[in-house]
Amino acid sequence: MKLYIKNMVCIRCKLVVKEELTKLGLHYTSVELGEADIVEELSAAQYAAIRQGLLKWGLEVMDDKKSILIQRIKNVIVEVVHYTEEPLNINFSDFLSEKLNHDYTYLANLFSEVQGITIEKFIISHKIERVKELLVYNELNLTEIAFLMHYSSVAHLSNQFKKVTGLTPSHFKQLKVKRRSMLDDV
Repeated sequence: MKLYIKNMVCIRCKLVVKEELTKLGLHYTSVELGEADIVEELSAAQYAAIRQGLLKWGLEVMDDKKSILIQRIKNVIVEVVHYTEEPLNINFSDFLSEKLNHDYTYLANLFSEVQGITIEKFIISHKIERVKELLVYNELNLTEIAFLMHYSSVAHLSNQFKKVTGLTPSHFKQLKVKRRSMLDDV
């Protein structure tokens, strides 16, 4: 049985889901961002228990097909932006369509309708959050960050960063109070 889980956007979330499933004596074959494959079919009591257990961590089991698809779109974006260093060999729209087995136009329209922003803006906001994180770590220079985040140039990164945050990357780096957002707030 597959469970789709909302707000599951980080590695720690995977650990929480595994822990909650184990507490209930449930066995899983995999736990990925946004979903968990459970060996057993859940009884109504087990389903209620896992919903309640995850809710206390801010995670939500979803059963509405549109909500599940929106969450899957978000999870693919988070996975690619935050946890993949290799550049995609195809357009992101084609990648998303292949990954989710839906036409990109359908995905884009559904996402915009439900979220109130385009997939492109959602991707940009996550890329900028990742850039902020890399700037705060202070391990890479802006050229290396632009390369890692697959920007065509430092100027492109800087322009997009300023458009989203109102600050240049260097000004952001100089701030004493770092303005980073939680991934699930993006």
